[in-house]
Amino acid sequence: MFKNLLKLTDSYKVTHWPQYPSGTDYLYAYWESRGGLYPETVFYGLQYLLKEYLSTPITMKDIDSAQVRFERHFANSHLFNRDGWLYILKMYNGKLPVRIKAVPEGTIVPTRNVMMTVENTDPNVPWLTNYLETLLCQVWYPTTVATISREIKKDIKTYLEETGDVTGLPFKLHDFGFRGVSSVESAAIGGAAHLVNFMGTDTLPALDMAEEIYHEPSAGFSIPASEHSTITSWGEENEYAAFLNMVTQYGGHGSTGGGLYACVSDSYNIFDACEAWGTGVLRDAVREAPNMLVVRPDSGTPRVIVPQVIETLDSIAHNLDAGFGHTINDKGYKVLNDVRVIQGDGVNPDEIHCILEALKIRGWSADNIAFGMGGALLQKMDRDTQEFAFKASFISGRFGERDVFKSPVTDQGKRSKRGKLALVEKEGVLETVAQGDDNGADQLVTVFENGKVITDHTFAEIRERAEV
Repeated sequence: MFKNLLKLTDSYKVTHWPQYPSGTDYLYAYWESRGGLYPETVFYGLQYLLKEYLSTPITMKDIDSAQVRFERHFANSHLFNRDGWLYILKMYNGKLPVRIKAVPEGTIVPTRNVMMTVENTDPNVPWLTNYLETLLCQVWYPTTVATISREIKKDIKTYLEETGDVTGLPFKLHDFGFRGVSSVESAAIGGAAHLVNFMGTDTLPALDMAEEIYHEPSAGFSIPASEHSTITSWGEENEYAAFLNMVTQYGGHGSTGGGLYACVSDSYNIFDACEAWGTGVLRDAVREAPNMLVVRPDSGTPRVIVPQVIETLDSIAHNLDAGFGHTINDKGYKVLNDVRVIQGDGVNPDEIHCILEALKIRGWSADNIAFGMGGALLQKMDRDTQEFAFKASFISGRFGERDVFKSPVTDQGKRSKRGKLALVEKEGVLETVAQGDDNGADQLVTVFENGKVITDHTFAEIRERAEV
């Protein structure tokens, strides 16, 4: 339904082909983060757009369909550049005569630096460069998700280094975002972006994305877990029987163990539930099971509830023989015995930081907690979170050549770059310079040219570049 590339642009761009100076034969544009919430970004997701949309040659059917659409849309039969598209069909069998260069996916790029450039390779179609802006700009989404996920990873790593075992970092943030995004495609794109940084997900389309586009057969993992329906279906009076059933089903009796299983425990009273987990038959069953229980609170203010839950699981004031107890690790922080906690409600970067700080203040290791994040991970953002923009910066033709730029007096933050650009490394920091300057090797590599994907990144390579 949405694979006709001619229709994958903003309406007004259909009218741009005669607006460039007469005699134009070349247009060059770039893409960058002009600033935003974080000082650097994880470039990720372009390869999907190249393979899914730009690599499919246009057809006569596409052109005819676009002609009908635009005539109806504009109530005008002369605005559509039919001849231009027919030229591409005839001369290139429908393959796009453009070159796209980009920094390797997974690269950490400071804001206000070029990450991608686009230019036409045939002087007869300079208008094609910015016709593709709308679609290519959508790389803002996976780049932003990967950036947010990585910033959280950096924060969790800091607390693990101070209070616990950093080897557990890859599974500390689990993707719960599938139901909270706008489409299945968003779930796949955003979910895979999160997996650049972590290994835990419940967003299954992300696994197909990582495999089909980036050659990773198993990018993420999950564990057995309950939801409120499976617990409350037993009735309030039988909640603890439902808990015991979880241990029986997933505790791994008769297996070598080493796995995890999670049980939501706040259907009625999270503190009573934690006391039940730490008492009598339930506690004995949890202790004897080879796999480890993860208790999930799912309501309340996380920075308040999580420490209370952990401390209730640790010991029960009115029953000195109850609770799982704890050990002190080699960094002097407490680690629960036999059980862990995951917080999956109300989680965002700030709340994760506050939870970790609250635990540290109380002497608890970050080893005790993992996080599940949904809408705030895959949906609660927009293109302005990192202020992404795609701008033309160079043009040439019969009139000569000139730099192209904007510099609005009302907002100098929107001032764009001029000329043809390169991204070089200076003293370990990436910096945008004029193309051709003797400033080191250009980090921008050709990823797409004349209808063909030139560079094919693997997920493993991307993860290695993005590592904190």
